[in-house]
Amino acid sequence: MRKTDIILAGVGGQGILSVATIIGHAAVASGLNLKQAETHGMSQRGGDVQSHLRLSDGEIASDLIPMGRCDIILSGEPMESLRYLPYLNKEGYLITSSEPFKNIPNYPNIEEVMARIEAYPRHIVLDADKLAKEAGSARAANVVMLGAASPYIMIDFSKFEEGIEAIFGRKGADVVEANLKALRAGRAFADSLKK
Repeated sequence: MRKTDIILAGVGGQGILSVATIIGHAAVASGLNLKQAETHGMSQRGGDVQSHLRLSDGEIASDLIPMGRCDIILSGEPMESLRYLPYLNKEGYLITSSEPFKNIPNYPNIEEVMARIEAYPRHIVLDADKLAKEAGSARAANVVMLGAASPYIMIDFSKFEEGIEAIFGRKGADVVEANLKALRAGRAFADSLKK
């Protein structure tokens, strides 16, 4: 049985649940089984948001990922990625945006946060905000992050593109194109690290 267990983490307003929707659409279009559990927190006030996504070509017993079994932590900001580190398996990937979302007065020292992330052997840190702006939409940093995670998810890249077209299609061709560029920019960044 093939499977990918993903924890999406971030702060309200970073589009974490939109990424979950894109992945869900791509998974169903790929004929995979999917279970999802979400915690919204105080998302409208910048609170933490997380979603457990479990994808498999076989049966999935629970929608929650057990400790030590997660394949990917995909985070919109560095501190939130560390919150879920105990869930990550030994071969898993920690993928996070480098830009902190300082929504609390005692946000930890960013150098210490980054040192903890960089101590993990399979990590990808990227400036998703910068790549999103270069792709034409500052709001598409979440989709850049999905692109960076896409090589490690058991879904063909074209299915993510189809998911973006389906999810954002009602917002117009410009929004779809900006999000497709953001997705491809994230994928190109991840691919460049493999060389």
